[in-house]
Amino acid sequence: MAEKKERLSFRQAMAYTRRGYAIWFKAAPEVFLAAGADRAVTALTPYVPLYFTARLVNAIAGGGGPGEVWPMLAALLISTALAGAARAAASNWNQAMENSHLHPAWNRIFFEKLLSMDFCDVDDAKTQALFTQIRQNNNWSSWGLTKLHWTFGCMVEAVLRILGALALSVSLFTLPVPADSPLAGLNSPWCMAGMGLLLAGSVALSGALLNRAERYWSEYDGTQGNRGFSFFYFIAMQERHRAADIRTYTQDKFLEAKGREMLDDETSFGPNSAIGKAGRGAMGISYTVSGAVSQAFMGVIYLFAGLKALGGAFGVGSVTQYVGALAGLARGFTDLAEVMGELRANAEYLKPVYEFLDIPNNMYQGSLTTEKRSDRKYEIEFRDVSFQYPGTDTWALRHVSMKFDVGERLAVVGENGSGKTTFIKLLCRLYDPTEGEILLNGIDIRKYRYDNYLALFSVVFQDFKLLSQPLGQNVAAAENYDRARAEECLKRAGFGPRLAELPRGLDTCLYREFEDDGVEVSGGEAQKIALARVLYQDAPFIVLDEPTAALDPEAEAEVYTKFNDIVEDKTAIYISHRLSSCRFCDEVAVFDHGQVVQQGVHDALVEAEGKYRALWEAQAQYYRKEG
Repeated sequence: MAEKKERLSFRQAMAYTRRGYAIWFKAAPEVFLAAGADRAVTALTPYVPLYFTARLVNAIAGGGGPGEVWPMLAALLISTALAGAARAAASNWNQAMENSHLHPAWNRIFFEKLLSMDFCDVDDAKTQALFTQIRQNNNWSSWGLTKLHWTFGCMVEAVLRILGALALSVSLFTLPVPADSPLAGLNSPWCMAGMGLLLAGSVALSGALLNRAERYWSEYDGTQGNRGFSFFYFIAMQERHRAADIRTYTQDKFLEAKGREMLDDETSFGPNSAIGKAGRGAMGISYTVSGAVSQAFMGVIYLFAGLKALGGAFGVGSVTQYVGALAGLARGFTDLAEVMGELRANAEYLKPVYEFLDIPNNMYQGSLTTEKRSDRKYEIEFRDVSFQYPGTDTWALRHVSMKFDVGERLAVVGENGSGKTTFIKLLCRLYDPTEGEILLNGIDIRKYRYDNYLALFSVVFQDFKLLSQPLGQNVAAAENYDRARAEECLKRAGFGPRLAELPRGLDTCLYREFEDDGVEVSGGEAQKIALARVLYQDAPFIVLDEPTAALDPEAEAEVYTKFNDIVEDKTAIYISHRLSSCRFCDEVAVFDHGQVVQQGVHDALVEAEGKYRALWEAQAQYYRKEG
């Protein structure tokens, strides 16, 4: 078992719970309305036929004629049919709302937070670990926000079950046994008080035992085992990009063996896991004794109601009503106690949820709007910029100073880890400098509105992603777009011949996740589509991170040849490992260990001693003919 946690106080747990419900009622109120209606109908409809059945049995047992029996029978049948129809309708509505709104709303709550969060926090490993923990808790046993949906319905059902039971059972205690009956002692207040104490004791003991058993689940951290089991048995074998390796190396046997191993792991949920052993021990005993206490109380109810009926307090049919009502009363109190225990246990899983949702946005948000210049005259300057990633002592960039204007082609080169990508992240203000400043037209970029500043850049990141959606929507990054413009951008990016082959043109879906006739594009084709997306946005700055890495040499030469035509009057900042591409650039910045060690044009840098020439010679040797 996991190390025992220090439990929150009941007051703290309820405060966490109230905040969780406030989040849900804002995100998906219709889901809770449907759940409440479904559970209300579930709680109350069983009492309807119970009431009419008691009346019918009393009429038959009392020798009532057809004029009394038949109307009661009709009422029973009609009420039962209406109750069944109401339950079906409420259940279908609840199921529809849950399927269509609950999980999308859960995703929306967290994804909206991720999208509004500073990129430096999204990129932080601690944030990703926290979000992974939240998802694992949710997948493990719906702990966290999702558990609140279940407990809400349970609370509504428990409370209404108690109220309905009280309405039907109150006459059990108020209708007296005739004074001349040998059982008149059942009218004693002490007898009534004893039944009340017995009910309270039964509910308290049964609920406490049930909560004790449930605490094993809430305190048991099975997320790691569940994660491993799910991966090895399901995820790894279902993911398409793993299929080739799994078949080539017969990894299916290895994955299956690992799945069985995880099933028996201490942190999993198999028979040999900690929770499995608890089920055969204290947890299982608690469940068993809780059920036994409830059944023992039911026996006492049968005895008490039967004796009062025998004494003449009411008809024999009423025994069915009272027994059913008191059974519902006991179950309602037990369910309510269980729900309160679940809420207290669930509060522990709401802690990481609120920790995630409360991550502050510390990046300064300026108010200046960027100039929308028709001449696209923008100047970017790095002024003695240094940067450390959060949580590290290593300088990713150190004392970087450079300036470039719109219309220039800047190549950024260097070995892996030299700071090239960090330079781009700072330029796009995904991070702010640790030291120094970055200026746009002489003004610190932090003073500009964040969305305005970002709109100046179109970027093809090295790990760019295309969506399994129509080609045109991928280019425009929008559902509604200018088709002629999207087609023109694809042609300029070198995708024209492939576009002409597609039977549905811009409406062709990429990949086959959603469309059977979707097309699979190669890595090079995907990069051309990504480049077309950059052109469609038409921003004054274009940033290309290895845009030709997946292209063959012929296609790469085509892109470079047309490079100036593609970017037109925009500034192009180009990260590359292939130094031959630098011939097409106005200036080259050579990074090494986070610093700009050389800057100039390609021809001059090749002739000069330094890092650039060493990199050029290392690559050129593979293209020279021997001898």
